[in-house]
Amino acid sequence: MSTLADVNTAMRERVTHLERRYGRKRVYLVTGSVALLVVLLAIRAITSRQKAAPPPAPRSVAVAKVITKDVPLYLDEIGTCTAVETVQVQAQISGQIISRDFEDGADVKKGDVLFRIDPRPFEAAFASAQADAVLAHATFQRQTELRAKAVVASQDYDVARANAMKADAAVAVAQVNLDYCTIRSPIDGRTGIRNVDLGNLVGPSSPPLVTVQRLDPIYTDFTIAEPDIPRVRLHLNGPPLQVLTEAENDYLPPRRGELTFIDNAVQPGMGTVRARATTDNHDRGLWPSQFVRVRLILETLKNAMLVPGGAVQIGQNGPYVFVVKSDSTLDLRQVKPGQRQDGETTVIIDGVKPGESVVTRGQLQLAPGMKVAAQEEKSPSGGGRDTATAE
Repeated sequence: MSTLADVNTAMRERVTHLERRYGRKRVYLVTGSVALLVVLLAIRAITSRQKAAPPPAPRSVAVAKVITKDVPLYLDEIGTCTAVETVQVQAQISGQIISRDFEDGADVKKGDVLFRIDPRPFEAAFASAQADAVLAHATFQRQTELRAKAVVASQDYDVARANAMKADAAVAVAQVNLDYCTIRSPIDGRTGIRNVDLGNLVGPSSPPLVTVQRLDPIYTDFTIAEPDIPRVRLHLNGPPLQVLTEAENDYLPPRRGELTFIDNAVQPGMGTVRARATTDNHDRGLWPSQFVRVRLILETLKNAMLVPGGAVQIGQNGPYVFVVKSDSTLDLRQVKPGQRQDGETTVIIDGVKPGESVVTRGQLQLAPGMKVAAQEEKSPSGGGRDTATAE
């Protein structure tokens, strides 16, 4: 503090000395001129620095071209696969299993032998029925000859005739039971795991011996949300709607099928309608009860405009994109987006033109009219599940 006071005192004394020597007005004039000179020099220095600063470089942005392509209008659902035919093979007669003629999980044809039941009791019954039939027919033949001579009562003739017919029926029943000793597959399909082994006694009341399922084609069962039913109904009168079925783990390409059934009522409490497609499964890649992704294709949009999904942003006025104009400045365009496609692309119904460049990333740091340096990315391909290449 003492030092500052000493300086102030010295300055006042110096000013007083100058005033006495040159006069107060002259001193003030010199001091003002010096101050003005300092201000002018400062302004010049600041102006020089501002002129020397280079303009900011245009911001680098990633862009992609708006392309056109035929794309599907679709509904995506989750469904399950169901065998077209499922048969639980049952024993029709009682007896002991003496052979098994298939391997668990094997593909079988209609008529292939699956099991054999001990036929000996039924062979004996068949032979007995045949013998009874021979006797009955012989008796009926004698009664016929006697009736022609009018030496037998009509009642005896009728009884002999009925006995012959009954004997024939008994032979037929015995033949059926004997045939039941050989258990055959009723359909083409794949067997499950057997439920009985050799030596077991089986009968009509026993559990199923094995289950056979037909796997090619296979049903794809899914549901359609109630609000989507009007959209589906619009396309039901044309060609059969195409359905793509894809396994949840993506180990198979999508399978093509046709919509073959829509239920006649909304499921109570669910708000959905059951639907079914018949799907190709020639390599048995899809399994009954397997969860799958389902795409119901309603129609194909011709020459639809596509942009990367990241190009479409949501602002206060709705969806928009940044378009890079020919002078490398940005134009903010309000757009009407359509359905999002596979491959992270979005259909644009209105707002852009084919061939224009749209910004794909970092839109929050941009503003309309800003100068940018466009770095073009690969244009969107339009999808991963292509309806043209699905199996």
